[in-house]
Amino acid sequence: MDALSPSLKADDSAPVPSPLRTWGLPALAVALATIALLPLPDFWIIQLNYIGIYTLPVLGLVLLTGVCGLTSFGQAAFVGVGASTTAYLTTQMGLSPWLTLFMGLGITTVSALLIGAITLRRSSHYLPLATLAWALALYYLLGNLDALGKYDGILGVPGLELAGLELGKLRPFYALVWLIALLACVAVARLLDSRTGRAVRALAGGTQMAEAMGVDAFRYKVGVFVFAALLASVSGWLFAHFQQTVNPSPFGLQMGIEYLFMAVLGGAGHVWGAIAGAGIVKLLEDQLQGLLPKLIGTSGNYELIVFGILIVLVLKYLPDGLWEAIDRRIPRAHRRQDWAQAPALPVQPKPEADSLMLDVRAIRKEFGGLVAVKDISFQIRAGQITGLIGPNGAGKSTTFNLITGVLELTGGEVLFRGERISGLGSREIARRGVARTFQHVKMVPDMTVLENVALGAHLRSHKGALSAMLRLDRAEERQLFAEAERQLRRVGMAPTCTTRRGTFPWARSACWKLHARCASTRLCCCSTSPPPVCATRKSKSWPRCCARCAPKAWPSFWSNTTWAW
Repeated sequence: MDALSPSLKADDSAPVPSPLRTWGLPALAVALATIALLPLPDFWIIQLNYIGIYTLPVLGLVLLTGVCGLTSFGQAAFVGVGASTTAYLTTQMGLSPWLTLFMGLGITTVSALLIGAITLRRSSHYLPLATLAWALALYYLLGNLDALGKYDGILGVPGLELAGLELGKLRPFYALVWLIALLACVAVARLLDSRTGRAVRALAGGTQMAEAMGVDAFRYKVGVFVFAALLASVSGWLFAHFQQTVNPSPFGLQMGIEYLFMAVLGGAGHVWGAIAGAGIVKLLEDQLQGLLPKLIGTSGNYELIVFGILIVLVLKYLPDGLWEAIDRRIPRAHRRQDWAQAPALPVQPKPEADSLMLDVRAIRKEFGGLVAVKDISFQIRAGQITGLIGPNGAGKSTTFNLITGVLELTGGEVLFRGERISGLGSREIARRGVARTFQHVKMVPDMTVLENVALGAHLRSHKGALSAMLRLDRAEERQLFAEAERQLRRVGMAPTCTTRRGTFPWARSACWKLHARCASTRLCCCSTSPPPVCATRKSKSWPRCCARCAPKAWPSFWSNTTWAW
């Protein structure tokens, strides 16, 4: 590795991490442990138990809705699956609650996979509507099954025991609930700071860019959906053995909306916003239920009116939630540079000079009666710089979409290194060695420049979600960041490594999207805009700028400027 870039050295100019970021989690753990030892009334221990139980489904919504961009009203239904499973199996079949936990997780996984497989291939409103239907269907199913006691539910659910210790008591149960909640928060935080997490965060802006990077968008969506459902199921298991009675009321649509409200209020894109949202809503709800009827003079669910007004105000003035308002005021340290000695990622063999790489044969695209691309043919060889030039509306972008699998061909075929790639999806084409950029910058604004470029090397790594949660992926992460920094340093952009992409103008963002593709070491790179470095220079300098931006042994293909190395 070369010498470290200035922005990544441990110098005085780097921001000092806030004590809250460094010691926040240990301080929270100590505070929660101290509360259990204090002579507090049981009422407050019960409240904290409910906050911990509610944190789990809300944390799933943070990952699903805030990070991945998928809205779900069905978390309460999955809570009901976990609660009803353990209630029935422990009371009717005498099974251990610890065994029923895993059985409930199994049933939840099957349910979530079924719903996800049906709905997650669709976009827009299909998932929210499907989860609404699932929540309503489960509520009425639970309320009409004789085995589950219909709407009266199941009574006499046993408390939890472990090695003779009764965990069903308030304070031991409090310790169990918050141990699980904090471990879940740490696991999700680690997940987001990984290869899998970057892929998931890329999905919020749409699947097109993620697929072009080689991310299996559908697989990751289903994975996030199932993981959120599993968190909800664990919450239901805890709820059943804490309440020691289960009926359908806490698992209806209203509670599903309330979980979503907790996520939005606390900060749907922040892990620790789950605890904040659950705590604020639970405490406020209990206070309002006692206070409002006294003020109004009659009983009723008036707290729902207050929550309705509150959510409107939050969406208007704090659209990213309360935790975002706190987070942006806490100094954020640069990522610790620990990849200086990391071994290089494996690379694909370089093509031979002048070998045929991309062969486009009479490709055609028709939209109804409109012929957008008419029988275009060309070839690109290694070592060439080629240009595809035309006025607006000439079909340049459509041509690239046809080559890279974004659109289906009406006629013709595309071959890459002698293999037919037309008819394949973007991800499969990327896996074979063709990467692309887009005319409009499609990067993830809440990730740093370094993380955005590292996303481009997604196909060069393989560690998954479990490895990320257990921190078994650190060696591979160091390799990815070393490659990302190398690509940025090649054009003098290493000083921007630790800056978030959303704070930069188009030209630099577009340059980063190019180098994210360079980090992939794909054998061919396609883009629907000229190299951004060239956009600020005279046209006669374009070949020189292209040669500077591009890895010299790879072929790459540009609209307005088409290159092949």
